[in-house]
Amino acid sequence: MNDRTNTQLFGRLSRRGLLKGGVGALTLTGAASLPSRLLAQDPINVAGIYTVPVEQQWVSRIHLAAETAKAAGQIDYTFTENTANTDYPRVMREYAESGVQLIVGEIFGVEQEAREVVLDYPDTAFLLGSSFLDDPAYPNLAVFDNYIQDASYLSGIIAGAMTTTGNIGMVGGFPIPEVNRLMHAFMAGVREVRSDATFQVSFIGSWFDPPKAKETAFAMIENGADLLYAERFGVSDAAQEKGILAIGNVIDTQAEYPDTVVASAIWHFEPTLQAALAEVAAGSFTAANYGVYSFMKEGGCSLAPSGTLPSKVPSGASEQPPSFM
Repeated sequence: MNDRTNTQLFGRLSRRGLLKGGVGALTLTGAASLPSRLLAQDPINVAGIYTVPVEQQWVSRIHLAAETAKAAGQIDYTFTENTANTDYPRVMREYAESGVQLIVGEIFGVEQEAREVVLDYPDTAFLLGSSFLDDPAYPNLAVFDNYIQDASYLSGIIAGAMTTTGNIGMVGGFPIPEVNRLMHAFMAGVREVRSDATFQVSFIGSWFDPPKAKETAFAMIENGADLLYAERFGVSDAAQEKGILAIGNVIDTQAEYPDTVVASAIWHFEPTLQAALAEVAAGSFTAANYGVYSFMKEGGCSLAPSGTLPSKVPSGASEQPPSFM
């Protein structure tokens, strides 16, 4: 693709609604401003319940936002990681019984059981990652997920500009709507630049199995992929070992893979948590879809800088607005 084509492409994108009000958010660090009414009162008791280690991509963003709020004096924060789905309702009950005011976590594998617990503790606020939207039948349960598809789309544009063969490998955890949404956004971005692109897509059946993700990525490289979408940990390791590029997801790993990860769609959980804390403080927490706080216009996602790799980005792509890169 020549420079003129790339320039025309990015000009066309600027006329679309996707980036309206969101381009400036790409440069955000993700730290939302702290409401003064929260800083002026006693810390809110918050507990996190996670089914994976806190260093896992998705959960790490929740944990980071909570630790930031704790450091600011907004909350008292404790957490439990590696909680099996079978134990999740029990841990929810234990925290609720202890007087925790807000429980955050993810219930994708234990939806109905978690809702039964929620109904038993109407005075506790629950902010939980879920495959379902908010339901007024559970008035103290707000749901969320990382709605970072706009940033994923932008990372796809960069990938499309950088792939040589148009053969891109994509390794995900599970083929659920939450993962598919980001993958399809990425693929749409690729096709804006490379309409003939082909995608190898595979799911490893786990949220945290770096060795399996790495082996799956190796197979894709053997099958001709010259760029990888790293929805899971382990994929960028394969790309690094084979000397090809990767696109990151949820967290920025460019520092760990300086010659490999060229861009990442980053999730900032801070706006989501701050919105929930404000409602808890006001006594007005209720069922709602907090996924909307992950949108770029809310500061909930951004595209990470390409760090050490801008010189490898084709000139047409590098001519896009500076906040893209």
